[in-house]
Formats: sequence, C-alpha cells, structure tokens
Amino acid sequence: MVEQELIRAAQQGDRDALITLLREIETHVYRTAYYILNNEQDALDAAQEALIRVYTKINSYEEKAQFKTWVQRIVTNICIDKFRRSKPTVSIEEHELVFQGKESVEREVMSGYIAEDIREAIDQLPEHHRSVVVLRYLQDFSYNEIADCLNLPLNTVKSYLFRARQQLQHLLQDYQKGGVSG
Repeated sequence: MVEQELIRAAQQGDRDALITLLREIETHVYRTAYYILNNEQDALDAAQEALIRVYTKINSYEEKAQFKTWVQRIVTNICIDKFRRSKPTVSIEEHELVFQGKESVEREVMSGYIAEDIREAIDQLPEHHRSVVVLRYLQDFSYNEIADCLNLPLNTVKSYLFRARQQLQHLLQDYQKGGVSG
C-alpha cells in the first residue's frame, strides 16, 4: 500500500516523492502488462507508457479509489488498447534454469512447463476474462478493486471470473487428470 502522504507530496510537486512513488509501483505495473499482453517487449512498452501517464496525471488522482486501483486501471486500459491495435504475437522467451541438485531438476523443468501452460491458457481467454484473471489471481485484487479498476459492475466481474475459471478448467483439464499436455 502506498502511503497517502507520498501521493499528496507528489501531487504538490515534490519530484523526489513522485520518483519514489513510481519506483514502488513499477514492478506491479510491468507484471500486469506482461500477463495481459504475454510479450516482454510489449509489456515493457505498456509499463513505460503507464508510468509516464501516472507521472503526468498524478494530480487527477482522487482519494475516492485506492491508488493501486487507479494505477491498475491505467495500465490495464493501455494494455487493452495495445491488444486491440495489434494482433497477439507469440513470444519466444529464453529461460535459464539454475540446477542446484539432481532432485530439483525435474521439479524445475515441470514447474516451468506448468507455468507456461497456465500462461498459454490465460492467453487464450477473451481479453475481458484475461484482465479479470490477471488482476484477481496474479495481482491479488479484490472483486471490488477489479470492478473499480475496469469500471465494471461487481456482478459482471464475478461473472467474468466464473466464466474464465470454467474456460481455464477446460483448457487445463490434462493437469486435473494427472497428465501433462505435450
């Protein structure tokens, strides 16, 4: 949680307070962008754009909503706009595994496959379902915070999450049966 005094100081023109504030939120902003866009370069671009927007629009923040909700709304909207403007691309990521012992090698490899399969399943969700899943399960937002962030009624958020969980359950059914898709 970002301290309100820091926000007020940033709104009053304290450059150091604003820089501190941006540093506190940059990881969360990038993480949200990455999980929505599923592409490192696009996520970096979206995160940078979101941080610039927070920097330039800090005075428009009102204490009606939590600061993190306001920031997540900004980054989510930027990501949705980016997603609409371009077709999703497949990202080839380089993963470097650090092997500490023979027992952990298999666990590391399987963990990487599972994480990638979950990321791919989330990527297959419609954009409105993907956004609520990212905010709820990856950013740990409450239903009310998601509703505020995405400017949606609370029941719509609940409905989107319910449908998204059903879709993910279907997409990841091999794991529920004890197998791994390959």
